[in-house]
Amino acid sequence: MKKLYFLLTAALLIFLVPGAKAQSGFSDLIKSSPENATKLIGAYGQPLFKGFGVGMNSGWTNTAKTKKLLHFDLRITATAAFTPMADKTFDVTKIGLSSNVTPADPNQTIAQTIGGDKNTNGPTLNINSNGHTVSQFTLPSGKLPVIPSPQVQLTVGLVQNTDVTLRLIPKISIGSAGSVSMIGFGVKHDLMQYFGPAKKVMPFDLSVLLAYSHLNLDASLNVQPDNGTVHDPNDANKNQDFNNQHTDGHFSSFLAEAIISKKLLFFTPFLAVGYNTASTNLAIVGNYPVTSGQNTYTVFTNPVSISETSISGFRADIGFQLNLGIRIFASASLAQYKSVNGGIGFGF
Repeated sequence: MKKLYFLLTAALLIFLVPGAKAQSGFSDLIKSSPENATKLIGAYGQPLFKGFGVGMNSGWTNTAKTKKLLHFDLRITATAAFTPMADKTFDVTKIGLSSNVTPADPNQTIAQTIGGDKNTNGPTLNINSNGHTVSQFTLPSGKLPVIPSPQVQLTVGLVQNTDVTLRLIPKISIGSAGSVSMIGFGVKHDLMQYFGPAKKVMPFDLSVLLAYSHLNLDASLNVQPDNGTVHDPNDANKNQDFNNQHTDGHFSSFLAEAIISKKLLFFTPFLAVGYNTASTNLAIVGNYPVTSGQNTYTVFTNPVSISETSISGFRADIGFQLNLGIRIFASASLAQYKSVNGGIGFGF
């Protein structure tokens, strides 16, 4: 599980630092101005933001049947979200870049997102000043064919045919990559109990689920001044502390679903339909030196801030629970991104 969270943090670093080196790739993006860097990072990272949202709304349950009082279920699952063709690329001329950032080749304007082709680099962009090109940088290729998201959760049966689920990952350090933590709450309530005597002849279970989760992701960055450069004396930002550079990411999701299932001995297929949302709040924090002249650099503080609703709309899940002592779960989802989820668990 820790390896899966390491993959999440690494994914964040991959799209924030698109060049082969953090200093050259990320510095070049900021050099285009913090506003342009925010738009480029937002466009490049869309599959990551949406994939996180889809994954965080996955794996809450694989049956409509609620548990008896104080019975429990502990499970570990993982979701893989797939980037659709429409989100594999973006047009750099359509995301609102300022007029001083232009494609080096006007016929090459299609860039890869993080979910795009890993063998295709994006276009080269010029940074212009007073009618002259003063710098260039090339946008990255795709990096992640699928967007991963792990889930660890405990479900306990309470009164009134109601299950309560807790997702809790205390803050864990993932080496030099950063740290991650997560908390989530879910409530599943049986609806069949309200059908009176009719429920005895209905050959299925029916329930409703509400769930919320919040993931915090901190990824370290290290952008130092280029060799041989000094701080521009005309730069109003005099802060020279480059040791606090990191990304501060917060991803929240909400899910409301109706679930129907039927237990067939040890095999329980299910179908769920509902509505889900996910939001992304991502900031690049710290001071960043960006080469601005032949031998000088300027400093940008907290240059990027992204806040958006990543997904919002209909969702459907279909899958099964297989109880062989150890429980095996699998499902597929149809939402803004298609995804698959699978895992194991135990309980009584």
